[in-house]
Amino acid sequence: MIKTTTKTLIDSQTIAKKLKAIADQITKDLISQHNDTDSTPQLTIIPIMTGAIIFLADLIRLIPLKAQIHLVTITSYPGTATTSQGAKLGDLNHLPHDLKDQNVLIIDDILDSGATLTLAKQLVQKKHPQSVKTCVLLRKFRDNKPIAPFNADYTCFDIPDEFVVGYGLDYDDYYRNLPDICILQNP
Repeated sequence: MIKTTTKTLIDSQTIAKKLKAIADQITKDLISQHNDTDSTPQLTIIPIMTGAIIFLADLIRLIPLKAQIHLVTITSYPGTATTSQGAKLGDLNHLPHDLKDQNVLIIDDILDSGATLTLAKQLVQKKHPQSVKTCVLLRKFRDNKPIAPFNADYTCFDIPDEFVVGYGLDYDDYYRNLPDICILQNP
């Protein structure tokens, strides 16, 4: 058992309900985008590892469309950093050479500076997809305004500018396995 000093910000039941609503919206939007064709839309999901792994696993099972996954690592919070150190492409990059005619959904755990999603979207757009949408679990706010100038297409929760762990989010690679999203106190 992990001994932590945390305060629950969003419990697992609230997360599950919101994921269902977001999955329904993504599915509806993709189907309406393709309502003039006879084919069922397909989805290429690009999760930003490792923080999005739990979010991805739960979300993808709620989207009833043919989907494939291509993993990417982009690091902005190395080790024990609690503020973004700038987005850098990691070693894990499984993007196909061409995404022509693909409907791409980039999934990330948290949107604060916007650097990670900006870099990911630039990488994907160079591969000529039909569409690119972004989905984040959390978006940070400071002084009642989003911190990032980047706006995700789908956002599950807006949170205060606190360092959070759990549900895939980590501090020095620990706490990802907590079922709730928690504020880490005195790391």
